Amino acid sequence: MQVSLDEATESRGIKVERVDIKDMRLPIQLQRAMAAEAEASREARAKIIAAEGEQKASRALREASDIISDSPAALQLRYLQTLNTISAEKNSTIVFPLPIDIISFFTRPREPRESRERRELTKQDLQNPIS
Repeated sequence: MQVSLDEATESRGIKVERVDIKDMRLPIQLQRAMAAEAEASREARAKIIAAEGEQKASRALREASDIISDSPAALQLRYLQTLNTISAEKNSTIVFPLPIDIISFFTRPREPRESRERRELTKQDLQNPIS
């Protein structure tokens, strides 16, 4: 801009030192392009911030799992703390997650009582053979 002004004013002996722009009109297409670029830049920054937050959360979860794996009582306390938090929120339904091992015990087909007794007798016979 300075070069353009100098070319136009030097021939008349005028030196422009400063120009204040009070109003500038841009074509609508240029305004839209600039707005789209600014929006894309904001979205990119937001994604970076979200990714950094995910990294921090992952690290915190890893540290928590290391601590909890060292002490089974810590897991039980955390479980109880979570239940306490849920109950404080005035929810009417609380879901208790159970380990699959416990559930599989109840879903297993039961053998008839006679088979169990026969099996127990067989074990006793093996332990105390008749001489």
